[in-house]
Amino acid sequence: MNHAARRIGRSLALVLPVVLVLSGTLAVASVPWATSSSGSQVLTASSHKASTKAAPRSPEDALRERLVAELQEKDPGVALTSLQREMARRPSLARHCTSLARALGRAAVQKYGSVQRAHRYSRPVCDTSFAAGTLRTP
Repeated sequence: MNHAARRIGRSLALVLPVVLVLSGTLAVASVPWATSSSGSQVLTASSHKASTKAAPRSPEDALRERLVAELQEKDPGVALTSLQREMARRPSLARHCTSLARALGRAAVQKYGSVQRAHRYSRPVCDTSFAAGTLRTP
């Protein structure tokens, strides 16, 4: 009995990572933002002079504005929870998590006028970026 359980465990240990990688790859490939529409246009860094219109906001900038507004309306805890949910929902934004959490930390200090009061809401979202943001206020 023990030998059979060990064999099953070893088989799972070999097969499970492959299944997870494949399913993750398929999941990322199937989301709507992963495909480019035929009408979309890729802009290069050298084309910034081509238009005088305001460039569309990036997803992380839009999220930052939404989270800071939520922090102002409610409290930093609610905004940090929203940040956590958004990172789970949109993994493509994970590389911006640190800067988003720092921005929330700075906004919390501006809202409360005190690092200590803003720091009360600190939690381990994006490591300690929120706490670092409370200390780096302009």
